[in-house]
Amino acid sequence: MARHTLLAAAAMAALSLAACQKKDAEPKPADPGTSNAAVNAAQDATSTAVGTAAAVAGPASTDAFVSNAVISDLYEIEAGQIAQTKGQSAEVKAFGKQMVTDHTALSNALKPLIIKAGKTAPTGLDERRKGLIDNLNAAAPADFDKVYLNQQQAAHNEALTLMQGYADKGDDAGLKAGAAKAVPKIKAHLDHVQGLADGAH
Repeated sequence: MARHTLLAAAAMAALSLAACQKKDAEPKPADPGTSNAAVNAAQDATSTAVGTAAAVAGPASTDAFVSNAVISDLYEIEAGQIAQTKGQSAEVKAFGKQMVTDHTALSNALKPLIIKAGKTAPTGLDERRKGLIDNLNAAAPADFDKVYLNQQQAAHNEALTLMQGYADKGDDAGLKAGAAKAVPKIKAHLDHVQGLADGAH
């Protein structure tokens, strides 16, 4: 419990810092050429800290698990669609397409388990994932692949922590089995995106 509190406090501190950085880094009217890429990168890094805290806390609550798992898939699908359009390399475009296909399948597999558990799935992105999508849409073409791959590494680390944690400690048998079944697929995605990121440097 202390670990969860500490992680949540660290995430909130990171969020506050990013908010301050954003305010300070906004382009001044006199300097219209200033780029927001550094601000967006800071926001993505903050999102990673918040997401890690949420993923660790997820196994303690079936409601939190359902919410985080569903929103994670929604984000992956939307980000993958953007990558197919804005991706600069064939590998990134292909990975985006795979994310749409695989996370649609993962989402569809979870739906009946969520209903059986008596839970209600969210139908849209939370503010944190909306921010990630905004940063993907705002990324300059030359920066897009790096931004997308960095987000994907963070998102799949978070999803792996969430799924593995609920598979180990969750209290709904059906959702535990669904989470355990998703773990190998998410691990494969993480390995794939890490390989792409290493090749892009």
